[in-house]
Amino acid sequence: MSSTESAAAWRELLSAFAEFDNQFLDGPKAVRGQTAVAEGYQNLATMLALSLDMHFFADPVAPRFLDTLTPFRPDRRWGGDNTDCYYGYAVVDPRRTYRVSGTPNDSVMYSITVYNEPEPGAWPNRTVGLLYDTDMPIGEDGRFSCVLGPRRPDGYGGPFIELAPDARGIITRDYHEHPESGARVEWDIEVVDHAGLEVVPAKSDADVARSLRATLRFAQDMYALIPLILAERKPVELADGQSLSLNTLAPPYRAGAATHGFSMQDACYSLGGFSLEPGEALVITSTHPRCRFWNLTLWNQYMAALDVEYGRAGINSGSAVPNSDGSVTIVVSTEQLAHPNALSTKGHPEGLMSFRWFLSDDLPERPVAEVVPVAQAPVSVS
Repeated sequence: MSSTESAAAWRELLSAFAEFDNQFLDGPKAVRGQTAVAEGYQNLATMLALSLDMHFFADPVAPRFLDTLTPFRPDRRWGGDNTDCYYGYAVVDPRRTYRVSGTPNDSVMYSITVYNEPEPGAWPNRTVGLLYDTDMPIGEDGRFSCVLGPRRPDGYGGPFIELAPDARGIITRDYHEHPESGARVEWDIEVVDHAGLEVVPAKSDADVARSLRATLRFAQDMYALIPLILAERKPVELADGQSLSLNTLAPPYRAGAATHGFSMQDACYSLGGFSLEPGEALVITSTHPRCRFWNLTLWNQYMAALDVEYGRAGINSGSAVPNSDGSVTIVVSTEQLAHPNALSTKGHPEGLMSFRWFLSDDLPERPVAEVVPVAQAPVSVS
């Protein structure tokens, strides 16, 4: 048997993934029902592929953006995604300087955020820098651009993010009111200054072992959180100090620059859980302050958006039909109901709900939720 460090790291990775299903099969996080178990294995496959993409194949010397979450790829639903946004990911070496550019197409809001990496593969706990579409003017060629680097290049006065020594991951976000018909942002990234460093791939035994262990660490951080078990009807404490309760939504909060994972520092969040029997509906009434974009997404217990191919599982500021007073009523049930803002859990008896508001003028009011018989649920806006 090989005694190389990369061989040892490879076996560590495979051994861990061979055991991760214990998270949802046994013990305090054991899920109920064949659907939840099947989705556990789907999540395992997603996390293995995604973790390798983000931490084994990612290359800061020759970077490119890869899809981490999209509305339409079932192998890229995980960790708190939503049904209206495309997320891209690339890694950087904070000693080098990069140009990120793109074409907006039909996006209603897009952004680029740089996060730190406390340890190889560990989830970020700090936002290094953030630029919105409004920070990056469109040129005569129809494209926007910005520069990321350890210092602002001489003579450059455009949009810039300073890369701190622990900067590592870039997340691009591209929001759509109607993602089924809109063209997504086309993102590009290139190194414009290697700062005298080598321009070669990192493929030594030590490099490969380090990347494999970073891959594993990323997945471990995910499985420290999921699956989320809610049917006991007790609040579930989350890693960022928030909690989830059933059939209610928590008071909205602003994320700020400190983060657990890849939250947005200028976003407001409100999380909750649902637990519905057949014949029940959860009626949510929400009032939205002026903001760039808001949405609500239903997740399964692995924080993955419910399958969009089999019915509606998300709603946003462009697709929601408001009431006459400007409020929005959303009706959630295991089946698809007739209300114009109805969402289906697609037979899931329990799961999660996530409201998000971006660049909100005010902290949103707490959404009000009430469980009613389906026969008493509203069927039209008021």
